[in-house]
Amino acid sequence: MRSYQTNQIIEQLKFNNGLTWAYSILWLILSIELQPFSFSLPLLLIGAVNLGFSFIHQLLLYRVRQSAFRADRKTAVERSLAALMIFGIVTGNLFTFISGIMAFKKSLSTGLIYSIYMVLVDMMIIAVTSLNLFKPFVTNYYLVGLSVLIITLVYHSLILAFGQKIYSWNPGVQRIALGLLLLSGLTGNLLVFLVAASFYADNQPYSKGKRQTSIREKLTRNHAALLGLLFISFLLTLALTSTFTFSYSFAVQNDYANILQNPSIQYPFGTDNFGRDVFTRIVYGSQISLSVGVLATAIPLLIGGALGAISGFYGRQTDNIIMRLLDILYAIPGLLLAITIVAAFGASTTNLIIALSLGYIPSYARTMRANVLQVTNLEYIDAARALGQNNKQIILKHVIPNAMAPMIVRSTLTIGTAVIATSSLSYLGLGVEAHVPEWGNILRIGSQYLETYPYLAIYPGLAIILLVLSFNFLGDGIRDATDPRLN
Repeated sequence: MRSYQTNQIIEQLKFNNGLTWAYSILWLILSIELQPFSFSLPLLLIGAVNLGFSFIHQLLLYRVRQSAFRADRKTAVERSLAALMIFGIVTGNLFTFISGIMAFKKSLSTGLIYSIYMVLVDMMIIAVTSLNLFKPFVTNYYLVGLSVLIITLVYHSLILAFGQKIYSWNPGVQRIALGLLLLSGLTGNLLVFLVAASFYADNQPYSKGKRQTSIREKLTRNHAALLGLLFISFLLTLALTSTFTFSYSFAVQNDYANILQNPSIQYPFGTDNFGRDVFTRIVYGSQISLSVGVLATAIPLLIGGALGAISGFYGRQTDNIIMRLLDILYAIPGLLLAITIVAAFGASTTNLIIALSLGYIPSYARTMRANVLQVTNLEYIDAARALGQNNKQIILKHVIPNAMAPMIVRSTLTIGTAVIATSSLSYLGLGVEAHVPEWGNILRIGSQYLETYPYLAIYPGLAIILLVLSFNFLGDGIRDATDPRLN
């Protein structure tokens, strides 16, 4: 029978195998130029190199599927193949990098798996930020910001390489290492906190031989959820660091000398009909999309959750009053309500957040009410009453914490819906102001040039799709991790 770590490696390689082949074929397709028919030599070369890494990946997958393979006793050939795959990151192949490190390491842990994705976020941020070197000018803080990102990558790489040995370090050194790791999370890399929590938990005396029961540990089994978390962390880090590493003028100032430029090294996504850099506009658009999506989810989560908890716990007349009022709000379609509010009070980010939040409150209240009704019938609620605790203590200490799991899952899925709604309203001219670099605004301009300059609509459309898919993948992963029937 195979060990748990052996099965982890096999499942990861199986998941990444199809993706790395698809990534290689994508580069080959992009290398084709139709008018006149020819091939772009640089893109063709990248595709050919990725095909080589895909063959290595396929060969390693074949070897690990053999019954003799063991995660703790890899042969020299298997470790050599794994080491070669790590270099796939040079061509942007994230999948061979992940598979290579997992197959190369002698033992796997939750902290190690999150460390791989943490380092990938750093690499992606530095790669995107480095493109500004080809711009006519950079911000005053660009070199400082880029230096901080590089130092962060070096430190995170050391954590990836030696983090599993943290339990053998001096306690003072452990605290300093984890403190610096948490400090590096200020860049926006969410995976930093998961790595720190994992290494801290693994360093506890009771952790040896313990089953993986926490959501953080179970999430590592869902490879799609990890990819979603990777992209969300990447966008969040990019949104926070772009203030210091990207020049806002390229996103908003008109440059009539560079109108409708094709994608190039200076303008990776081309320029729009006002000469503005689409790449920089999409980067700054991530700030608005993420902030609106998170706030439009957090507000109904708090308000709807509180109303649902009160309604479900007290019941009777309180339940009837709250739920009937929310039914009135629920009867109005959410998008129509948002359009009405924005049309009445004007297009702005604040009005957009309020408009979207109001539409989500009834559904959150209903979800929380159903959870509370189920929890209040359990024995420990009666035990809390028998011990003399009042209703406020019971709700805050026992009811809400045990009814929050479905709400957390719902909130991750709602963020994706809010991002789509934000972009849809902006596309219609009812979202944020027209000059603001927001993905819906960028898509609206690009839709006017679908036949002549299709990339103006393709890139913002891909950004919206990837972000929504990432939140959906993460939400599905959290739902599976919290579902007792799957555990």
